[in-house]
Amino acid sequence: MALSYKSRRRLALLILVLGLPGYIVVAVTVMNWLERPSIWVELAVYIGLGVLWALPLKAVFKGIGQADPDAPRQDHED
Repeated sequence: MALSYKSRRRLALLILVLGLPGYIVVAVTVMNWLERPSIWVELAVYIGLGVLWALPLKAVFKGIGQADPDAPRQDHED
């Protein structure tokens, strides 16, 4: 089932406002449980997790910054 543009915008906002901070808290908590590995390992894990969260959500965020394709087009003449 394809989501409408408006639904995708709302879902993207929800993910960015609630989901991403929650994901960051979980990632930092897991890294603390690992008892602070070397800085390079820690950096690699954070970079990997930073890319990993976006891959399954790519379809939700695709085209969100563009104008609504479903909206009626309005031409303004001066």
